[in-house]
Amino acid sequence: MSAAENVGLSVTDAVSRAYARIADVDRPEVWIELRPEAEVHAEAAEVERRLLGGADLPLAGLLFAAKGNIDIQGLVTTAACPAFGELAQTDATAVARLRAAGAVCLGATNLDQFATGLVGTRSPYGAVRHAFRPEYISGGSSSGSAVAVALGLVDFALGTDTAGSGRVPAAFHGLVGIKPTRGLVSTAGVVPACRSLDCVTVLAADIDLAETVAGVMAGYDERDPLSRVAPVGGNAGGSAGRPNAEVARGAAGAGPGVRIGVPRPGQLGQLAPGWGEAFDVVVAGLRAGGAELVEVDIEPFLRTARMLYEGAFVAERYAAVGAFVDAHPDEVDPVVGAIVSGARDVPAHRLFSDLEALDVDRVLSRQAFSTIDALLLPTTVEHPTLAEVAAEPITVNSRLGRFTNFANLLDLAAIAVPGGMVGQTHFGVQLVGPAFTDARLVQLARRIVAAGATGQAAAAPTGTEQPVAAAGALPHEIVLAVAGAHLSGQPLNHQLTSVDGRLLVTTTTSADYRLFALDTVPPKPGLVRVAEGEGAPIEVELWALDAASFGRFVAALPQPMVIGRVDLADGNQVEGFLCEPIATAGAADITATGGWRAHLAG
Repeated sequence: MSAAENVGLSVTDAVSRAYARIADVDRPEVWIELRPEAEVHAEAAEVERRLLGGADLPLAGLLFAAKGNIDIQGLVTTAACPAFGELAQTDATAVARLRAAGAVCLGATNLDQFATGLVGTRSPYGAVRHAFRPEYISGGSSSGSAVAVALGLVDFALGTDTAGSGRVPAAFHGLVGIKPTRGLVSTAGVVPACRSLDCVTVLAADIDLAETVAGVMAGYDERDPLSRVAPVGGNAGGSAGRPNAEVARGAAGAGPGVRIGVPRPGQLGQLAPGWGEAFDVVVAGLRAGGAELVEVDIEPFLRTARMLYEGAFVAERYAAVGAFVDAHPDEVDPVVGAIVSGARDVPAHRLFSDLEALDVDRVLSRQAFSTIDALLLPTTVEHPTLAEVAAEPITVNSRLGRFTNFANLLDLAAIAVPGGMVGQTHFGVQLVGPAFTDARLVQLARRIVAAGATGQAAAAPTGTEQPVAAAGALPHEIVLAVAGAHLSGQPLNHQLTSVDGRLLVTTTTSADYRLFALDTVPPKPGLVRVAEGEGAPIEVELWALDAASFGRFVAALPQPMVIGRVDLADGNQVEGFLCEPIATAGAADITATGGWRAHLAG
């Protein structure tokens, strides 16, 4: 929802709707602490008063959440460790700047404890499940922030990104994740993970909004000793005395002549099925849009990525919270505790050896960016389930950071954007560039988003995914099957059209479902999956919604309706309306009619 739309509702109305959605969606693990609704209403009313007084509030009416390691005045900053928590007396600088611009904060979101992890499961407040596929991880460590945005509970959210924690969960949910240049956004009021590497990030469904929010937060801050100011017209990452490609080409992101680096053949390594093909399609879309694709040796970047946890740099995590972890072993997630405490005895000479190796890779990084405007990579390598992470918590987490761990060590900026859908799984890509090329990366990322919106970068469907792709779904959209009151012409269809849902096709389920006429107002059916051979094909419509719209739609869904996976007659699986079997007790079985419309006509 845009600021203008929120103001149209009134900011206080937007707050009321948000708290109602939060209650309806019933995902308590997303939050560590919500601010009292009455307190947020009072803040919203003050924003309205400021607007009436003529104040310039670029974020007026927008609602946001902040990761639970970022100070929100009046809330306890826990970093997902209750025993560590302290009441925040003031806002973190980033939060304060957003509130000064008219944005309203709803509360603190869950995270991998002490921002240690890319999985979203390492928290005493509960593993944060994926917004739409609860058997899958949400990604971390900014897990709650990503899910809050994806479900439409807030307009945007703040995360942090030391090793990819803002980009990986964005990729898993089809969101935009901006990781700014280190120091461009103040980390004052943020519990450090690795103090010298931490960045405050923004997650949003819209690239323009993400850029606006990042711009509001950026700026020098005396509270942060590592705060930096972007150079004006100077070197932005090239060798001394010689501007790199970003400066030499001026506004290269806006027209022809853009040079995008891509990995050499074979350097991506093992990706989830279909993800390599999806990456190739994004590359082809950029080429079709006039970009020049340049093969780059990414081994120095991958080598640096491995250094973050396998080398001495992990000792900075011990410097941040190690004393607390050692003193409170029973209060700390065991995986997090093992990582932090394990860094206690890293010898100083090893750190200096790693710094020497990093200096070499920084030179190689600068050389690579002297010939390209940005480097294009997948954001991550796979989307694991909760069970897969539980079975191999360290190994899976390590794989997820393959393409993200190096950015802050090499002093690079990055932006993650949707790269398409592979089946019902979001595939994400990221653009990486030298420090202070943040605006350039956003310009280039718009090319990927625009190509996806027109279908140019849609992941090539394979196997059973082809029928839905052929129905016209775009790569950033989620396909939803509806069987009753949300069908075209039915009383609740407006709930789909009001969030810009698009009708794709009318088809049928597999023969494994039964349909019941529920005693509801308005009348609607309940679709229930049954054992093989005990059901029949049921007519459904397939609708396409973007992630944020799907989240708002699901949040308003009343019981006993739930969203689950629905098998179609063509063998594909999509999200769809299902009914809890207990709700069909006493309801008429109308399976033989073949569908809700036929039943009504009957």
